[in-house]
Amino acid sequence: MQPTIPQLDLDLFQNEKTRHLFIDQIGNAFKEIGFVAIKNKYINQADIDAYYEEVKTFFHLPVAQKKQYEIEGLAGQRGYTSFGKEHAKGSIYSDLKEFWQMGQIEKSPNPELEIYPENVIVNELPEFNRLGNILYKGFEKTGSEILKAIALYLNLDENYFEPHIKKGNSILRAIHYPPITSEPENSIRAEAHEDINLITLLVGASADGLQLLSKNNEWLSINAPANYFVINVGDMLQRLTNNVLKSTTHRVVNPPREEWHKSRFSIPFFLHPVSQMDLTCLDQCVETGKNPNFEPITAGKYLEERLIEIGLLKK
Repeated sequence: MQPTIPQLDLDLFQNEKTRHLFIDQIGNAFKEIGFVAIKNKYINQADIDAYYEEVKTFFHLPVAQKKQYEIEGLAGQRGYTSFGKEHAKGSIYSDLKEFWQMGQIEKSPNPELEIYPENVIVNELPEFNRLGNILYKGFEKTGSEILKAIALYLNLDENYFEPHIKKGNSILRAIHYPPITSEPENSIRAEAHEDINLITLLVGASADGLQLLSKNNEWLSINAPANYFVINVGDMLQRLTNNVLKSTTHRVVNPPREEWHKSRFSIPFFLHPVSQMDLTCLDQCVETGKNPNFEPITAGKYLEERLIEIGLLKK
């Protein structure tokens, strides 16, 4: 099958002789397509497989049991969010999914600088909690390396993003798209949307369905080898770079009718900075004599606005 997105190897970046090739490849891909596939380097495949099994076990618990972990007032940022609660920005139709979210594991040395909700612990599934922590740390490491390459592509210091993402507001999400039991009126598993954060890293998925919207306004199915992450630009990075890097519209479509009885599972990691990060457009991304495309805003304020738009946070 012909890949729809570039497939890159992080080893190129970590070799002084070839790192310039990786920087150009990932920068150009994020500029033109907004998506790449990166060979997995920091998370053991056995841990990924085991976490998927724990995720399936959790979502197959009785609804009443799962709802014990749906915490009022957290806007879906921690614990369980039940079916039909989230919708894409601008859509009135709910996505056909339920999900689980966990956040930052490391505590800030300055509690006044960044206060995150506590992660929710699933009492019945100790391995679910343990493996989630392992994947979270592996995703953070991978994302940090990707952003170093992006910083160099943008002619910034290699460590430009490091103070912004260290102990940042990143989210590990486990998603269950349940079997479709009746004709959906207008809903699909995940309506067309762009991600809020800096970059998103997706590891595996139990079924096809992920598509991106090309420059030619065509929906293309995303495929990547099993041992690769699918990584895409989020709106925060697009905003910071004044649209130089592309936050590409994507969706998860419903399967063919003969596969409606099957669940779909996926595990994305939304890499967020600390709330105080300034998302003002970088000077080198604004053409001389022109105004930036976006007004200044902090990452925390932008996240709040978007959570309201997708129905997770009430005004």
